[in-house]
Amino acid sequence: MIENRPNTGAGGKFETVFRPSADVLQKTEKKHFDLQATGSLTDPVQSKSVSDHTTHIRVRYAETDQMGVVYHANYLIWMEVARTELCKHSGFRYRDMESGDGILLAVTEANVRYLAAARYDEEIAVTARIADANRRFVTFEYEMRCEGRKVATGYTKHIFLSRDMRPVRLPDKYAPLFGIE
Repeated sequence: MIENRPNTGAGGKFETVFRPSADVLQKTEKKHFDLQATGSLTDPVQSKSVSDHTTHIRVRYAETDQMGVVYHANYLIWMEVARTELCKHSGFRYRDMESGDGILLAVTEANVRYLAAARYDEEIAVTARIADANRRFVTFEYEMRCEGRKVATGYTKHIFLSRDMRPVRLPDKYAPLFGIE
């Protein structure tokens, strides 16, 4: 379901999950953000032990619309790519958490705020961070930049589920990886 909020310009709220193809990733880099100095990303409760992570994605022609602008749903795919890479650089692979421990991360809410157009062949830096986490839920925030300009921001909220799709508490071994003490 896609729900656009009135009078928010190009912003909108989405409750849709997309799966990226493996060739979307170009390169990744790990970095810590000084939120005061950069003014980037909003500042609710940030995990003290999990650093931000930036993934670079080159816009493919197939990701653009007839106007040559990135189609809005692709930002959600890029957010998933960045989230997966953030998990890897935090010390675990999401795939292993699913297959080995039966812990799934289901999206309960997704939001993208569009600020500027991104176009074919531009490199997009997608920074992901854990904004808030507890044993039942986790919220990721994202900032997408192109050549220094912010093109979009967003967040996704997730619930931890068992293989039979029932809510579960995050196992102890993953708590520090999500910044949970």
